[in-house]
Amino acid sequence: MQVVGYRSDAGTLQVASAGSVKSLVLDSGVELDYTLGERHCAGTVTATGHTACEASSAPYCEIHERTWVCARCTGTCLKAEMDCYDTHAVYLAAFAPSTFKVGVTKRDRLRTRLHEQGADRAAHVRTVSNGRIAREIEQEIAADLPDRVRVPEKIAGLGRSVSDSAWTELLAAYDPIETFEFEYGLALRSQPVPETLLRGVVRGTKGRILVLDRDEGTYAVDLRDLVGYELTERTNNRHLQSALSAF
Repeated sequence: MQVVGYRSDAGTLQVASAGSVKSLVLDSGVELDYTLGERHCAGTVTATGHTACEASSAPYCEIHERTWVCARCTGTCLKAEMDCYDTHAVYLAAFAPSTFKVGVTKRDRLRTRLHEQGADRAAHVRTVSNGRIAREIEQEIAADLPDRVRVPEKIAGLGRSVSDSAWTELLAAYDPIETFEFEYGLALRSQPVPETLLRGVVRGTKGRILVLDRDEGTYAVDLRDLVGYELTERTNNRHLQSALSAF
């Protein structure tokens, strides 16, 4: 069984075995007891199942590396023909204690996108008719704010609160259409230790960060760092069985 992907919006890992794919649910209270084996390319997942790849590169080899071209767009379309004509939102996102970024997404995915990123707070600052205009505005704001936040920075902010003064000062330069606050139910009392493992009791997920309790400690795992690993299930615990659902 191999980890072949994750869904940060749903809080699940995708695991494949003999060509079929299932979702490993990472709900609070689920007990996980897997050993990480060899790591290699995760191959591809399609509507019909999983195609394995034995290349040593992980999480993906050159053939299976997937790059979303729109993520690199700055307002000049990188596709053969522009197709992002849906209404888009430009937003600011806050990650505790005082890391902020600008981003864009389709308007109807705004809340979902913020949750996928694990944002603590956010502000919707512009609505525009297409992705090209949204990316142009993003690039203007990116002269003052980053347009991405690395996962280690997000992990460093776990268990902390967003600085009210810094967030208020940032928003003073904009006229937000709406603002958001997110809770992830982690109830942390101390800073989790960054680690790559899949053994312990799930405390919850925050974006693509999985928080686990194990042996009196609390650990933060970047789900992407698990992709490509072969898994061995160490027990037949009922929680483990119930955590697997059809993909």
